[in-house]
Amino acid sequence: MNSVLELTARDNHKFAAYLAQPKEKPRAGLVILQEIFGVNNHIREVTDLFAKKGYLAIAPSLFDRKERNVELSYDEQGVLKGRKLKDLCNEEALKDIEASISLVSSAGKVGVVGYCWGGSLAWRIANQSNELSGCVSYYGGDIPKLKHCNPKCNFLSHFGELDQSIPIEDVKSFKQFKPEVEIFTYPAHHGFNCNHRKQYNEVSARVALDRTIKFFENNLD
Repeated sequence: MNSVLELTARDNHKFAAYLAQPKEKPRAGLVILQEIFGVNNHIREVTDLFAKKGYLAIAPSLFDRKERNVELSYDEQGVLKGRKLKDLCNEEALKDIEASISLVSSAGKVGVVGYCWGGSLAWRIANQSNELSGCVSYYGGDIPKLKHCNPKCNFLSHFGELDQSIPIEDVKSFKQFKPEVEIFTYPAHHGFNCNHRKQYNEVSARVALDRTIKFFENNLD
């Protein structure tokens, strides 16, 4: 069962969020953080997938602060607009994530999984929130730059070894600096988890998902 809700952040900003509910009693709550392309088909499918795995899953529309109902294509125009919106919403997005965490906390423990921009936001919210039991990031570009942050929960991160936007040397350096953070790399490009993109890597995506599910089973259940 899925629906679109309206949530209110602590600064009274109202935003949409896509909610997917499991058929049985939720095992935990999970917040899914979007790429720069909005809460589009891919993010909704990911949210539905985690609901099928037993989680009360929600994907907040983090671009709503500047433009509502954003669903961008994966072409150059979509990337340019997505990056612009990301820069405009980057600081305030954490407030919307907090409200989403609060909503799914009714299911028990709460985790976060983010992709691309959402992967960077997952790192930032893990360093800020006391309400999380585990966070996962897929190709979060800001993570190596924010290596001095200290997550308040267990953290798992996935990176592509062929990612042109996140140099693998930066990932290796971050891994040495933060040995307590669980990091996996894959022979894949940025966005390898998204089967709507040409960068999709089926094997890497499957292995990363298996590791993500096991991580949440260990930290949220």
